[in-house]
Amino acid sequence: MAKKLWGGRFAKSTDPIVEKFTKSVHYDQKLAWYDLFGSMAHIQVLKKAGYVTAAEAGRITKALGGIYNGLVKGTVKIDQTVEDIHTDIQNKLYAMVGDLALKLHTARSRNDQVALATKVYCKMELAKLIAAISGLRDALKTLAGKNKDLVLPGFTHMQHAQPVYLKDYLGSYVEMLKRDAGRLADISENINLTMGAGALAGTPIDAGKYKVSIPGLKIGPTVNSIDSVSDRDFVIEILSALSIAGMHLSRLAEDLIIWSTREFDFIEIDEAFCTGSSLMPQKKNADTLEMVRGYAGRLYGNLMSVLVMMKGLPLAYNRDMQLDKEPLFGSIEIVLSELAVMSGVVRTLKLNKAKIEEHLEDESLYATDMVYYLVDKGMPFKTAHTVVGKLIKHSIDNGIEIKSMTDRELAKFSGKLERKGLLKLFNPKVSVESKRSVSRK
Repeated sequence: MAKKLWGGRFAKSTDPIVEKFTKSVHYDQKLAWYDLFGSMAHIQVLKKAGYVTAAEAGRITKALGGIYNGLVKGTVKIDQTVEDIHTDIQNKLYAMVGDLALKLHTARSRNDQVALATKVYCKMELAKLIAAISGLRDALKTLAGKNKDLVLPGFTHMQHAQPVYLKDYLGSYVEMLKRDAGRLADISENINLTMGAGALAGTPIDAGKYKVSIPGLKIGPTVNSIDSVSDRDFVIEILSALSIAGMHLSRLAEDLIIWSTREFDFIEIDEAFCTGSSLMPQKKNADTLEMVRGYAGRLYGNLMSVLVMMKGLPLAYNRDMQLDKEPLFGSIEIVLSELAVMSGVVRTLKLNKAKIEEHLEDESLYATDMVYYLVDKGMPFKTAHTVVGKLIKHSIDNGIEIKSMTDRELAKFSGKLERKGLLKLFNPKVSVESKRSVSRK
């Protein structure tokens, strides 16, 4: 038997340099399980079409199941010398059932074989990603719930802005992750599992015979055989969604890195998620979070590599498309790992409430509340904005707290400013509760 799925037209052996350059088994072996599923489905089609008998289909299905179980148990090993995983499985099947294995490739091209296996892989991995996102969302919700009344400084431009609830701060990431999960769920829903494309033109088998169900999967006939073998939109969509998710995780990582610095000291990251320095014994570095931040670049690169690879490819299948696998596998593995790590970080996070309260003493955090205080007294917003701006500048330039100023001093800025009224504003809880536009669930 030939060791390749092709070769009859060739009189010469493939140059070893080409063998090495074009082989993909070292990474597409991840598709082994899914290729086996596809083959089990295809043998059902061949049986319905009369290309194999029920007995032959039974023998091949049993052998494919044996390969699957062997891979699970580790008793069957991937042959790293073959061209790709699809060839390896065909060779293993031949060793078990002999020439009967040669019938499996009837009305089948590696083009549609790879497309189906990749789609099944994606559906399975998307389910894992959605579950992992749910785990991180639950961790954030738990942390927020345990500290539902905690207020901390909110920031814009990395400067103190206004007080916000911690639950709202964390809730913003919950919303981001919710969108991430929604995107991935939509992508999975739109991935149609089809067979019958052949190399690009279809097969002699009636479309209706391609309606196959195997545990957890429904497969149907191709709608457009050319599109079926040349489509990698689903890969690009996944890489795009994972790039966005990675960006969200990077932003959360960055916030936690900043909050853990000596200058902020809002939180303490558990030692189990930190590393030290080979030179400086005092160091406790948030390396885990830095890696999450750094991997965002890898995710973006994977997306761009496939977009560029697909750009300008003529229909239908081209070997360039083999290069979608490593970026796809890599991005999925990265985000799954990041979600696991971030869940652990959040679940073990400790809050330094005393330090947070120190930051909340900054009177500039309540500047907008003072503006609304004046607006409620009938002053135009822009006028109030100017008055409070001058008051804050006077406070900073002269090292005088606003809360310590007398009514007479405050009147220099506006007769509508009263110490008693302003003192009520310098309260983080009063500040956050005055923002009624937020629909807090």
